[in-house]
Amino acid sequence: MGGGGEDLTFIDDEGKRLDGRKPNELRPIKMKLGGVPNADGSALVEWGDNKVMAACYGPRELHPKHKQHPMRALVQVTYNMAPFSVSDRKRPGPDRRSQEISKVLSEALTHVTFVEQFPKATIDVYVEILQASAGTRCVGLTAASLAMADAGIPMRDIVTSVAAGKVGGEIVLDLSKEEDNFGEADLPIGMVVNSGEVVLLQMDGHMTTAEFEKAMGLIEDAAKEIYGMQVDAIKAKYSEVGA
Repeated sequence: MGGGGEDLTFIDDEGKRLDGRKPNELRPIKMKLGGVPNADGSALVEWGDNKVMAACYGPRELHPKHKQHPMRALVQVTYNMAPFSVSDRKRPGPDRRSQEISKVLSEALTHVTFVEQFPKATIDVYVEILQASAGTRCVGLTAASLAMADAGIPMRDIVTSVAAGKVGGEIVLDLSKEEDNFGEADLPIGMVVNSGEVVLLQMDGHMTTAEFEKAMGLIEDAAKEIYGMQVDAIKAKYSEVGA
């Protein structure tokens, strides 16, 4: 979030945002399982101008052995932005932001995984941001959950993720790049739709209690829609296999 957008009109007189969406409207989303043949499971999610590939490997024995947990598997997520994913070429390799996102995605997915079934093992998920345009951690978590499902990892449910934010004093769903850059707040959430559990919650910026509750309402409604897309993507993969 940041300043510099004082001359932008985030919502016009007709209630439309910069990209023509309504305040409660998602960007276009496409999901497909598969795409990485040598992975145990993978998924590609295109969300607005974001393109994210996730690949899952495991469960497999964790090396070095001193990192093993004797009672459960470790879910290890590596989030990475490709150097060509943004207009200004990103410096290759992990940075502090990527490490932080990797950690919170790992924690979110661990929450829904039956890790106790695989002591001393690791489940490795790689999230590669091929093209970035705001909300990549939400897209990455959604894709990672699909990749794990594709790999047949035992989970209580899949994780769905989406953000809301505050731009021009208004609460809106699924911030665009301009809204993310110049808005007043961003609230990415990861949740288990069927139980209502929140497994990821971060906020950049400031909202009042009423604004936060409105944002959560938008997120909860949108998460149900996105969850339906995830389920459809899984069904589509298995209908292809059975055909």
